[in-house]
Amino acid sequence: MSQTLSPSQTSATEELRYRANTELADEAVTATGDLKPHWTYLLDSINELGPKAFADRQSKALRILRDDGATYNIYSDPNASGSHTWNLDLVPFVLSSDEWGRIEAGLLERAELFNLLLRDIYGPRDLVRLGVIPPEALFAHRGFLRACQGVRIPGDHELILHSVDLVRGQDGRMLVLGDRTQSPSGAGYALENRNVMSRVFPSLFRDSHVHRLAAFFQRMRAKLTSLSPNQSNPRVAVLTPGAHNETYFEHAYLANYLGFHLVQSDDLVVRNGFLWMKSLDGLSRVDVLLRRVDDWFCDPVELRGDSRLGVASLLEVVRAGNLVIANPLGSGVLENPVFLRYLPEISKQLLGRELRLPSVQTHWCGEAEDLSYVLGNLENLVIKPLYRSPDSRSTYGPELGKAALQQLAARIKADPTQYVAQPVLEASHVPTFNHDSLVPRPAILRSFAVASNTSYTIMPGGLTRVGLGERSFMITSQAGSKSKDTWVVASEPERMLNNEHIDEQPGTREADLISLPSRVVENLFWMGRYAERAEAALRMLRTTFMMLNGEERISNLAQNQLLHAVSMLTATPPAAGQSSEEALRGIIQNGLVIRSISGNLRSMLYCADETKELLSSDTFRVINDIRDALTTLDRNFSGSLASAPEEALDPLVTALMALSGLTQESMIRGFGWRFMDMGRRLERGYQISTAIKSLAVPVLSESDQSKLCEALLLSLEALISHRRRYRARIGVPTTLDLVMMDNTNPRSLIYQIEQLGLHIRALPRSKTQLHELPADERRILECESLLKLSSLAELSQADGFTRSQLDELMKKISALLSGLSDLITDKYFDHRETSQQLVHSAWESI
Repeated sequence: MSQTLSPSQTSATEELRYRANTELADEAVTATGDLKPHWTYLLDSINELGPKAFADRQSKALRILRDDGATYNIYSDPNASGSHTWNLDLVPFVLSSDEWGRIEAGLLERAELFNLLLRDIYGPRDLVRLGVIPPEALFAHRGFLRACQGVRIPGDHELILHSVDLVRGQDGRMLVLGDRTQSPSGAGYALENRNVMSRVFPSLFRDSHVHRLAAFFQRMRAKLTSLSPNQSNPRVAVLTPGAHNETYFEHAYLANYLGFHLVQSDDLVVRNGFLWMKSLDGLSRVDVLLRRVDDWFCDPVELRGDSRLGVASLLEVVRAGNLVIANPLGSGVLENPVFLRYLPEISKQLLGRELRLPSVQTHWCGEAEDLSYVLGNLENLVIKPLYRSPDSRSTYGPELGKAALQQLAARIKADPTQYVAQPVLEASHVPTFNHDSLVPRPAILRSFAVASNTSYTIMPGGLTRVGLGERSFMITSQAGSKSKDTWVVASEPERMLNNEHIDEQPGTREADLISLPSRVVENLFWMGRYAERAEAALRMLRTTFMMLNGEERISNLAQNQLLHAVSMLTATPPAAGQSSEEALRGIIQNGLVIRSISGNLRSMLYCADETKELLSSDTFRVINDIRDALTTLDRNFSGSLASAPEEALDPLVTALMALSGLTQESMIRGFGWRFMDMGRRLERGYQISTAIKSLAVPVLSESDQSKLCEALLLSLEALISHRRRYRARIGVPTTLDLVMMDNTNPRSLIYQIEQLGLHIRALPRSKTQLHELPADERRILECESLLKLSSLAELSQADGFTRSQLDELMKKISALLSGLSDLITDKYFDHRETSQQLVHSAWESI
């Protein structure tokens, strides 16, 4: 059943046709088949837009999501080479303000109940003592962590974040499918969905009077910062498993939106009873950790010993009261579906009443009566494990054959306490765009709550996910389900949020600029290096194509030197026993050069993903252009070489130039930018010296020498400048003057050295340092002195078949630059040198 959007029909005909064809989209229509009032304006607007225009808006939304780097990693896809672009359907799920008010009240009540439940489980455990919860239901769940007994969070709320999956039942009321309390995901994706919708449908969004989401995230930030003992400079970080996690985009997105550092386990260390972040100035205290790592993986000492995602002795810091983790370790036990069975009694005990929002009927196989019912009705039930993991998922009885049902029954009998069963619910349907029509699809709404000073704040709406088919049972992002923005249409003025948190004083921001995680700074440094390395290889390869296919013929000797330069700048073995054209064709078609270029670019993209929270949307748009261009690089150079093959390299060169320009014009001149530019300057200096050794050191005939100098100038974008400046035949002295000694040329060797010197001298230094120059400054000063004290006439002097002084100078410069990279790594990334506290603040008094 679908409703084809036909702009050629009259409005009345379209409306009747819609009502007749969306009877299954029960969220949008009443029992009599009429459109619900709060859906009318939206669907009428979609009808007026028409299928072609709507499809264009869908394409625009996909571009925005791609440019924003909004991705989701589907683990079950064996053919996936990377993360998938987040899947957003542009028909929102609409709720009236009155209905949302009833849902919101139920969600507030449920969050308060689960907060009390968490406090009881790791406190007096009255519910177990009074027989409200069977002991097996609690202690048989892997989410119960005995090591967390007695741990408390300051304030009235142990549960900081709470998420609930909702589905509309047959009676029209919302029904709770389950709770997410360990590290609830989806809030960042809901915010991204809203940002995209407001850009794609600005007028429709504005005129619909949709409740805004910003207040929820303001409350989240206020709550997290209020948990820090140092209110003048709250120290909050977001702990992520890393770029390969399924929701890594959300981790980086929230860290950026909330203004917190995004850290991984390697960025953190426990010292003297406190948690510290490894940063440029040594170690920086962390007081609050918003974690996106599961309980068991957070501490390899006391929890899962083989975990690489946590921090050793983290629980020790928590127990000492020196760190607050949101949500607290052990909160994953609240996701135990057995609690749904006993929730009415739990609510009466803790709140004195039953919950407004009912939960789905749940049978626990640990109860003999429930076990008997489950085994007799397996074909009509959903069987769920007590503990969610990638290896244990829900089983849908209606999809199983007789043999599979028997095997399932045997597994349940073998360990009945580890299974619950629920009826198969058919979720209510919402209109969803599919090709050129609206079709009904089942939907699940995930809501979000965050603790405040007195109660909880509920996100108005949440993240809606829809099934792939009309009768989909598995509605999850891992199953490839689409998402929707959720609109709560206001019928009254939107409530404004009172500020609960005072922003940082301007005087504290200097420490923030320095205290970037060392891992982030290292990735920025190498992002600059890999980008420059790939660009140098691309330029030399492009120059070689142009020279070999140019109007003027060059000798075989000069051609061999060009191929040698390609080999040196791409780190590929030189071809032997072939003509120049055959050798070039061979190394390209064999993929050696292309693998070298694409390898550097993929490394650069990895570094960009690891620093996503620091890069602007424009920067990431260019990064995605590079990612797209990489997919066509192999195809463009496979088989026989096309005409003008250098043109196939132009999109990548242009994209890398755009990336360089954006980092220069869009990044604040903080230490992150300095290290990225240091990486770029260091690598460019090394590549220039390599190019000079390959093309200017060999002594050839005058015409061949001129051609090699022209190739050097062309690869460094200095050919036009040389012609305008010297108006003479290209020679070695004038070429070296421009590409090596001219500090007004941004692609000269001396320019790179001078810029490196400025960066190094601007890096943080210990106040107790002696007056002698540090090793990195000595090295860069030696590079600069070698260049400035050199004589162009002596460097250009031939010594047999080579220019030995020039060769020796370039070897020294290359070695010094390589050593400088090692010094920077040891000092700022690996912290092998003794670190000193460089920024004095209130942190030191705690």
